[in-house]
Amino acid sequence: MNKIETKLPGVYIIEPQVFGDQRGYFMEVWSTRDFEDLGLKYQFVQDNQSYSAQKGILRGIHFQNMPMAQAKLVRVTKGAVMDVTVDLRKGSPTYKQWIAVELSAENRRMLMIPRGFGHGFKTLTDEVEFCYKVDNLYSKECDRGIRFDDPSIGVEWGDVRQELLSEKDTTAPLLDDSDCNFVYGEV
Repeated sequence: MNKIETKLPGVYIIEPQVFGDQRGYFMEVWSTRDFEDLGLKYQFVQDNQSYSAQKGILRGIHFQNMPMAQAKLVRVTKGAVMDVTVDLRKGSPTYKQWIAVELSAENRRMLMIPRGFGHGFKTLTDEVEFCYKVDNLYSKECDRGIRFDDPSIGVEWGDVRQELLSEKDTTAPLLDDSDCNFVYGEV
């Protein structure tokens, strides 16, 4: 596996080693040993999968507040997305900064997102299957989101069609109006 640093400390692009021939391919998606060798120590407790039928669907920016914050290892098994991660830790040198990474079934890249970051994606193709591991269980009480178009963050999503957004995402608060409780050094 290869770990690629991003401008957000702790957020990494992971490139698995792929073994292929005329029959297809094999790759390890998760190995405690390999990730620890990369300096990434996570104990995942839940796997999630979503399906998006159309190109242009936007999901996010989502997170879980403390004490149920989640680190995520995200990947695409069908189609392609523009995956976005935002630093939501008050006091962080990269607070409100974001990155976008294309994840696809073709490039097989994964993104490792630590606790304290918001996450969202926009589908670049029809029929997207999106899979992710989390290191904390889902908590309805801690489930949160902020506006995908928060001007204080300024994610460049490109063309966004309102009919392809959920009610949850269109009614989410701006970060400055939210109860996001991430603090740099405490998450």
